[in-house]
Amino acid sequence: MTNKTLYDAIGGERMLARVHKIFYDKIYAHPWLKQYFAGHDQQAIEGRQTSFMSEKMGGPAYLGKPLPQVHENMYISKELYQLRNHLLAESIHEAGVPAALAKRWLKIDNAFRRQITKESIEDFYRDYHFPFKQRIIIAKPPLMGNNKTSMPDSSL
Repeated sequence: MTNKTLYDAIGGERMLARVHKIFYDKIYAHPWLKQYFAGHDQQAIEGRQTSFMSEKMGGPAYLGKPLPQVHENMYISKELYQLRNHLLAESIHEAGVPAALAKRWLKIDNAFRRQITKESIEDFYRDYHFPFKQRIIIAKPPLMGNNKTSMPDSSL
């Protein structure tokens, strides 16, 4: 008996691509998150995320830039990351990934949280040493308030 990788168990690239299509449709429609992707082709972003997660789940190798390098000029707070994670969990569920596999997926995804989030804006300025790249700092839109789309359920 062989142990299936998570990549194989969820249905491989096809399911990853399906989830990422749903996920980035949500991201690109969201009033706060979409601003981080302004000027970036959604299909290209979906493809890179699919490739990245493929490798992390035991599939084909990811040949893109390292995660910290991709996000180094973005101020990503814990709140922003939680919102992103909430939308990912919704997308995984909507795509029909079984709950046990979804839990494994989210655990892998969450393992990278510390590489891309900053505790504070002061930490971001202190740790960011690339003056030739524009910093991306996007304040939470005031109209978002504390509704369901802005404040994810902490149980996810």
